[in-house]
Amino acid sequence: MRACARKLGNGSPEAENLWAVIGLIHDFDYERWPSLDDHPYKGNEILKQRGWPEVITRAVMSHAEYTGVTRDTPMEKALFACDELAGFITAVALIKPSKSLSEVDVKSVRKRMKDKAFARKVNREDIVNGAAELGVDLDEHIANCIEAMKGIAVDLGLDGSAGKPA
Repeated sequence: MRACARKLGNGSPEAENLWAVIGLIHDFDYERWPSLDDHPYKGNEILKQRGWPEVITRAVMSHAEYTGVTRDTPMEKALFACDELAGFITAVALIKPSKSLSEVDVKSVRKRMKDKAFARKVNREDIVNGAAELGVDLDEHIANCIEAMKGIAVDLGLDGSAGKPA
């Protein structure tokens, strides 16, 4: 999300930090409450109870299509656009022999998107619609996300170290 903030936000360090926080926390409740009835509603309630600002709680709600919360800001649109795609790119990296983002490109992501059995829980329609909402060509969006993720590949465990023998 920080990379998206550089491209789509106002460019300030504060905006980059806000977008990064949103990217980190938007799914914090998912493992505990993965059902559509609970996520992101339960997490959003926790954030509100703890005094998190509306700009964050609203973005959390807007990232899930089924909440009915519209995506009005570039940050909300970017969160939606990057959410499913980041998970999908991760899945593509993990099937590579090196388990590295350095082996992932737009062509390999697009090829896997056609395979409905691969990462079957990832909503391809959300990926396509997310790029459209941003007003960015899908291939360009995929390339941007891959590049952004490469910048934090070590933190994600997708730098190839997981694919090396011990």
